[in-house]
Amino acid sequence: MIGRITGLLLEKHPPLVLVDVNGVGYEIDVPMSTFCGLPGIGEQVTLHTHFWVREDAHLLFGFTTEPERVLFRQLTKISGIGARTGLAILSGLSVNDLHQIVVSQDSTRLTKIPGIGKKTAERLLLELRDRISPTITLPETGTAMASSIDKDILNALSALGYNDREANWALGQLPEDVTISDGIMQSLRLLSKEK
Repeated sequence: MIGRITGLLLEKHPPLVLVDVNGVGYEIDVPMSTFCGLPGIGEQVTLHTHFWVREDAHLLFGFTTEPERVLFRQLTKISGIGARTGLAILSGLSVNDLHQIVVSQDSTRLTKIPGIGKKTAERLLLELRDRISPTITLPETGTAMASSIDKDILNALSALGYNDREANWALGQLPEDVTISDGIMQSLRLLSKEK
């Protein structure tokens, strides 16, 4: 298993980069989110990698951050989502964006990504719903704190008898800087108006 690569960036041809590590050139496929943040040719680069073995090829995928790699691995475990589709998703959405999409169950944003239809988007949301929160650590502290508050609000609404769709809808209406108690109160007001 090749878990991380550090070396000189020799070539950049989206989505492929060539990294020289002590005289060995590694061809690595990267999402556009990683590609756009790469240093210039001849500069040092470090990528978190995922080594993919198929019958007909051995492929290496690279990511700027560990959460991107974790999310890529989660995506490719889903039936019908291959490595190319996983890269396309990460090219179109940040880890935080996808986390919010899963929390709010917003399939329309996923269908804007090339290769993702309505059924695939719904399957992604269904399968990621239980996996994404516990397994992916979001890089920004504020967002991680917000997702913890969101989780507490969702749990409270669930305990009060609201289903996931209702709870996620209410959560999507709340301001970003809401506290847990205010979030629960505002959600209850919003949900009572909907009924």
